[in-house]
Amino acid sequence: MPLRRLRVPAAVALLVALVLAITAVPAAAPPFGPHPRSSVFDRYRQVTRHGHPVIVLRAPVVVRRGPGGRALTRVASRTEWGSPRVLPVLGRRGPWVEVIATELRNGHRGWVPIDAGQLLSNPWSMRVDLAAHRVTVMRRTRVMRRFTVGVGSPATPTPLGAFSVTDKLSMGGLSYGCCALALSGHQPHISQGWKGGDRIAIHGTLMKDSIGRSESLGCLRAAERDTRWLVGHVWLGTVVEIRP
Repeated sequence: MPLRRLRVPAAVALLVALVLAITAVPAAAPPFGPHPRSSVFDRYRQVTRHGHPVIVLRAPVVVRRGPGGRALTRVASRTEWGSPRVLPVLGRRGPWVEVIATELRNGHRGWVPIDAGQLLSNPWSMRVDLAAHRVTVMRRTRVMRRFTVGVGSPATPTPLGAFSVTDKLSMGGLSYGCCALALSGHQPHISQGWKGGDRIAIHGTLMKDSIGRSESLGCLRAAERDTRWLVGHVWLGTVVEIRP
């Protein structure tokens, strides 16, 4: 089920971020940092040796079509749910890095200056095989967990492509279960009458019979134990590749 944007009063935004387990920051810096004399280019090379590079934004930044190119959108340093904005980096060209951002359409990428934030190394990655209803979680080259999920129905299929984890959300109720990993992707085939937004997610569910089936509105439904494990381990900015 796609996620809707939650409206959080500014006065309680910080309290929400501290209280909700979902917005705790598991994507904190790894246990190494740049040498004070190293350049951002040296830092980029160092980061890529330890995992998948991500950039944690320090301030709002304009995402451009190409290095120094036309402005596409402006990205805040926090998500709509209050999490730090952690963008996966797909490549570098000079002082620019290519990123995935939820403000862009599925499959579209943008470019931001390499010095727009802190570069970190993320060891996690995820792969979703829709036909097999299976999620595989990797830490570098090691498989850490595999589990079965429910996927989108033929009328509201789960979108394909490479997305990223943007938030960890504490949820509730029959449909969402305990918690969720919000993804950068959008559901282009909104079910008629649905008013909950178009963001896709991997979330828990109390409807256990739906796990392993193709009947969701596009999100991936997982068992509570698997969803809690994801929330406790996978970092923000982790790339999630969804395959047919």
